[in-house]
Amino acid sequence: MSTIALVLFFLMLLAYVQNLITGSNLEYKRNQLKNTEKLLESSQLELEKAEKELALKKNELELTREEVEQRNLKLVLSQKEIEKQREIITMSNQELEQLRKKLEQIAVLRLSVLEKVKESIENVVGKTNNKGEALVTIGDNANIIINESLVFGYDSYTIKDEGKKVLGQFARAFEVILDDKSIRDYIDSINIEGYTDDMGDSNYNRELSTKRSTAVLNYLMEANPNLEQKYGAYFAAVGFSEFRPIAYGSSEGARQKNRRIEITVSIKDSNIQKIINDYLSESDEMLNTEQGD
Repeated sequence: MSTIALVLFFLMLLAYVQNLITGSNLEYKRNQLKNTEKLLESSQLELEKAEKELALKKNELELTREEVEQRNLKLVLSQKEIEKQREIITMSNQELEQLRKKLEQIAVLRLSVLEKVKESIENVVGKTNNKGEALVTIGDNANIIINESLVFGYDSYTIKDEGKKVLGQFARAFEVILDDKSIRDYIDSINIEGYTDDMGDSNYNRELSTKRSTAVLNYLMEANPNLEQKYGAYFAAVGFSEFRPIAYGSSEGARQKNRRIEITVSIKDSNIQKIINDYLSESDEMLNTEQGD
């Protein structure tokens, strides 16, 4: 009987120990599950945070893409504007070149008139006097220069016989030139200018230079009455005294060069102004057309 009781006791003790072990394992499992749930929640939060950051990055990337597209568009527009400006500059340069050529044509016309007169003189009276000095030359300012000693004696405004021959040819040459309407329409005046050296009083020299230029002009009209009748209004005389020298220094050679008669052809300002106005008008039309586009 006692043996059976002892066996039952051990069985009951074993069952109790087993229950203790099983309960301990269950509590451990519960704790593990709680820890796992906490880790899962933490991971879920990190995942949500990562998704938010990814969404922000996507937005930033989209904004960056839009900015790049806008910049590319601006770059394309800028390139088109640069090309447009380049075309305008090219057209302006071409127009300026045309304007320059037209103005050059007027300058060439002026020089051509004087060259024709000079050639006409040389064909009749030759190129030099008996001293080998040039009778007429074209100066750096594109004016005809008449050797003063050819026309006047020292301190005199009486024309020499040798000078009359030359001036008579000038009178005929200018009539021929002015008969050409295509040339005459550009000419404003033909000026006879007298110059002296720097010796003596400037007032006296101014009077002497004026008397000389006036004497030359009067003889031109006397030698060829047709010139005065048809084109007298184109001519004028002026004296510059010792001012505007073409040679500097006090040597006799320099002073002799400064004692001279110059003939200059003035072009009408209206012709030059018309060329400029035409250019400005064409430029305005081009600008208005570009703005309209």
